[in-house]
Amino acid sequence: MTVIGLLALVAAGFGAGVVGYVTGLASIVSYPALLAAGLTPLSANVTNTVALVAVGVGSFAKSGRALTADDGGRSLLRSSLMALAGGIVGAALLLLAPAAAFGYVVPYLVALASVALLAQPGLRRWIEHGSDRPVAWPVAVFVVSIYGGYFGAGAGVIFLALALLLTSLPLWHSMLLKSALLGVANAVAAVAFIVFGPVHWPAAVAMGIGCLLGGWMGPPLVARLPARPLRIAIGLCGLGLAVWLGLRPAG
Repeated sequence: MTVIGLLALVAAGFGAGVVGYVTGLASIVSYPALLAAGLTPLSANVTNTVALVAVGVGSFAKSGRALTADDGGRSLLRSSLMALAGGIVGAALLLLAPAAAFGYVVPYLVALASVALLAQPGLRRWIEHGSDRPVAWPVAVFVVSIYGGYFGAGAGVIFLALALLLTSLPLWHSMLLKSALLGVANAVAAVAFIVFGPVHWPAAVAMGIGCLLGGWMGPPLVARLPARPLRIAIGLCGLGLAVWLGLRPAG
């Protein structure tokens, strides 16, 4: 890979880091960039997972204190353990199961999460406004983390929609929690891919540098954006991602 190609991946990683924190759609930037750089779909997938760990690292380093302020981090620890377990299962599925096993259902999951995000105020009132779900939330984190470890495109939208529906957290806090949990799921999957998967290391390092910087820039950017337009924009982008996932070639 040429120096220009690596610099392009740094730039793509920065864009993915910002987009990933703000919208939860990092893979819509990073995955096609890796394919365009000449990686095979499987290599692009595992390299993407390794690189995107840096988004969670950057965003948590910038604003992680807000997540641990309320209860000393106990809720975050419980959710992180569920994300860890789900990421392990997802990585195992990618390495052991047929490559197209989730291909048919993923676009529908992302579309459903996007619709839920767009309808979040009404849905949250219907579910019982402002109430936490001590059982449903960790189960949801585990299930979404399986998908996050397997492929992950749109997992941030799903996490964000569920956090807004199943917890009483505001949008800004939910987005930070989404990034932290995605980072955990990606990190454990990345460990498995480092050992067993075809990681393209020059691409992973280049994109990871950009992702780290983009993740660092995400929290202060979101803190300055109005919640309602941002939620609507994320939902619409998620629907676009669902269409892209449905139309892209399998494998």
